[in-house]
Amino acid sequence: MYLRTIFLLNLVAMVLAADKPIAIVSQSHDISPDGSFFSKWETANGIAIEEEGVLKNRGQKDAEAEEVRGSASWTAPDGTRINLGWLANENGVSFQGAHLPTPPPTQPIPILIQRALDWIAANPSRDEKNRL
Repeated sequence: MYLRTIFLLNLVAMVLAADKPIAIVSQSHDISPDGSFFSKWETANGIAIEEEGVLKNRGQKDAEAEEVRGSASWTAPDGTRINLGWLANENGVSFQGAHLPTPPPTQPIPILIQRALDWIAANPSRDEKNRL
């Protein structure tokens, strides 16, 4: 929910910063009684936003979580079409887009550190033994 609000506020700020108003050419919203929602809109200059949210595991006290999927597209100042997708849920948020940087590959754990971790796992402290 926070991500959506921040994203929409940023888009509104970009539109307001433009020299002249930009018309919204299509817009649709649906909010269901169960809390799920769908929102879609497009502006005359090609900005398009679509988002959908649902409550997962309704009624299960420790498993209930909101999940929001969305996408946005617009044209960058250099003429490149930008497509951004996101998924926000109990595991955090992840973004997808060809324009986003990719992280470096995961490095293996050095042998001496792995040996230390294995030893710690095999020899828990007295405090750890008392908790179990």
